[in-house]
Formats: sequence, structure tokens, C-alpha cells
Amino acid sequence: MTTPQPVSLAGNDIHLSFGDNPVLCGVDIEVPAGHTVAVIGPSGSGKSTLLRTLNRLYEPDSGDVLLGGRSVLGDDPNRLRQRIGMVFQHFNLYPHLSVLHNVMLAPRKLKRLSGEEACELALAQLDRVGMKHKANCRPGALSGGQQQRVAVARALAMTPQVMLFDEATSALDPELVKGILALIADLGSEGMTMLVVTHEMGFARSTSDAVVFMDHGKVLETGPPAQIFEAARTERLQRFLSQVL
Repeated sequence: MTTPQPVSLAGNDIHLSFGDNPVLCGVDIEVPAGHTVAVIGPSGSGKSTLLRTLNRLYEPDSGDVLLGGRSVLGDDPNRLRQRIGMVFQHFNLYPHLSVLHNVMLAPRKLKRLSGEEACELALAQLDRVGMKHKANCRPGALSGGQQQRVAVARALAMTPQVMLFDEATSALDPELVKGILALIADLGSEGMTMLVVTHEMGFARSTSDAVVFMDHGKVLETGPPAQIFEAARTERLQRFLSQVL
């Protein structure tokens, strides 16, 4: 199984409104190849919408999305989502399928792999996230943390060049959070390009190469973790950190 080369991901001057409600207001963001960037900010600041716009679950009103320096707004969205994997807050696994078949489904349908090839690929990714031993279980028999690991394996089975994580731990019990954060950190150490929306400030500080702070649909500060957490420049970020740390 080949591991794809990591590529950079960027959003340039992205604007998006839902009706009369502006949600993203000229967002610029860049994730260099092989880097992990954490996005923090209050609820409703546009963080999750930004991730969905970068993999074109939402189409921006204006601006551009660049993968490896090339605009992808004209690409087939399904092909793009093979290159940009996404893990959501809720696991979205098919309850009637086994863990193995949940992970096999997209490689079979979208990559046209044979059943044998898809099975081999799925088992390898389940092993990677520590879930191979649950391959024949249904999702309902798993804990929330285990289901989220399967969701990560499902995204990885498409051999993406970039991974997006949208509050991947916020639906989990506190004791399960640490394991998922460690799994994301492991992917980063392997060189995966990652953009991680998170409320876990310890993770953002210790694992990311850069941190982006959003509020009201705008990026207010970007910088290395030490700068963001220890030398915040804006009063808004200082106030946010005083409430969450």
C-alpha cells in the first residue's frame, strides 16, 4: 500500500454566506505540506464551516481553495474528497455494516478496488488505528472512542494527501479523548498534512506546528503555539484564552 506524498492546503480570501448571514469573511489559511495546523475559537466562529468549504461540502461564494498550490474549485468534488479526508464530530458509520465493510465501502465504490484489494486495505488501516480486532463487529457494539477510530480508518482508506478533523473528540467521554488525540498526533508525526478544529488547547499547544484563532468568520491571529498561547496580540484572543485555559 503506497502512502501518498503530503501536499499543502490553502484557502485564499474565502467568503461564504448562508442567506443574509455571512459565515466566512475573507478567510486566509495555509497548511504547509506535512504540517499540522490547529484552528481554535469560540463556538459559531466559522471553524467547522471553513473545513467543509475546504473540501467543498460547501462551495465558497468567492475566494479559492488550493491543494499543492493548484486551485481545486473546478475539480470533481468526489475526486477532491479522495485527496482530502475528513473526520467529523459524529462518527457517521453505517450501523447495519460491520466495521470492516464500513471502511471497505468507499475504496470499492470510488476507487473501484476489488473486494480482496479493499479488504486488504481496510484491514491495514484498521490495524493502523488499533481496531483490526473489531473488524467483524457492528458499530453499535463499540465505544464512542472506538467508533471514532474506525471513522479515522475509513478516511485513511482513501489514501488522502490531507486530513481534516472537525472537533473529532467533542462527542466523546473525557476518558476517550486522549486516545483519539494521540492517534491524530501519530498521523502528524508520520508526515500527514492536517487541519484540526479543536477545543483541546493542550493538543493545539503541544502537537500543532501553527495555531489559527477565528472569531466571527475571520482569522484574527495565526502563529506558532508559543506565540498564540503565551504572547497573544489581540484583546479578543487574550479574552478567549482566559476563558478556556
